[in-house]
Amino acid sequence: MSSNATDIPPCPHAVGADDAEWRLTLADAGETAALAARLAELVGAGDVVALWGDLGVGKTAFARGLIHAAGDPEEEVPSPTFTLVQIYEGGGTPVWHFDLYRLTGPEDIWELGFDDALEEAVSLIEWPERLGRQLPLRRLDVELAFAPERGATARCARLIGRGPDWARRVARLETEHGGAG
Repeated sequence: MSSNATDIPPCPHAVGADDAEWRLTLADAGETAALAARLAELVGAGDVVALWGDLGVGKTAFARGLIHAAGDPEEEVPSPTFTLVQIYEGGGTPVWHFDLYRLTGPEDIWELGFDDALEEAVSLIEWPERLGRQLPLRRLDVELAFAPERGATARCARLIGRGPDWARRVARLETEHGGAG
């Protein structure tokens, strides 16, 4: 992992005054999973992690890395594209993995038990843009982008901690792991 990459393409999501941002390059799926595992140490009930990026960029691989680190590393973690949500209870705090690609409208999220997830679980959300205004304001945004100029399997990652609590956690991640290779 390399951090402070200056040539990472800009993302459309603005960083607010109470937010913190960390940009880094991930060489391959292994580094993506390692970053997710580091994040698993910092999440708990009520946390929302929104996974942004194009189809095939590694959102599910990131989710799989976090779920394995937070619970059973042998657990099968398929993409919940057709079921929309998959619940994992192997660790201390449940993880609800949402894939909202097929969500018909933002209001339909409540039929999936989203309110329960927001209270008692870590919510990993792929395709969070489908939620519109239903997406919680205090969250971690993980934006992944293809980086072919850095290698066939490389990804650019941008973590944005929304709100003071997430901003502190992103700063901690960057400080502790920003220089890790």
